[in-house]
Amino acid sequence: MINKTEPESVWDYPRPPRMEPTPRHLRIVHGGIVIAETSQSLRILETSHPPVYYIPQSDIAMKHIVPSAKRSSFCEWKGSADYWNIVINDAVVRDAAWSYPKPTGSFAALKDHLAFYASRVDECYVDGEKVQPQPGDFYGGWITSHVRGPFKGPPGTMGW
Repeated sequence: MINKTEPESVWDYPRPPRMEPTPRHLRIVHGGIVIAETSQSLRILETSHPPVYYIPQSDIAMKHIVPSAKRSSFCEWKGSADYWNIVINDAVVRDAAWSYPKPTGSFAALKDHLAFYASRVDECYVDGEKVQPQPGDFYGGWITSHVRGPFKGPPGTMGW
């Protein structure tokens, strides 16, 4: 569970990944609109990755979220993922978020939650600190001063 005073090394995170509730305050803003705000998310911790936060749909402005045409992807632990676009007026941010509509096994609580790529929205915050996106196009971890790397994602790290 979270110790808000001690930094975490992503190399201490488990593999297979662990899911846990977090009381951290998350806020996502795009186009001047608060897309999501919660203190009731779940986070996934996996070796070499910054945390990925899954926000309950009840704390997301779902009127701005629509299913993406992108084919689903597959996680060996969580199952098949669907992707979501953000739509604000005529502007579309493609594949800005993903979810597991039928998560497997110990990740069943992810149902009705979405995770957002920090690289595809204007701003993401954890406890008021602006997030840095995890490098690489595939990964969706959120980097804050609370987590230490090195992080998987940049060129040359795929084999980690």
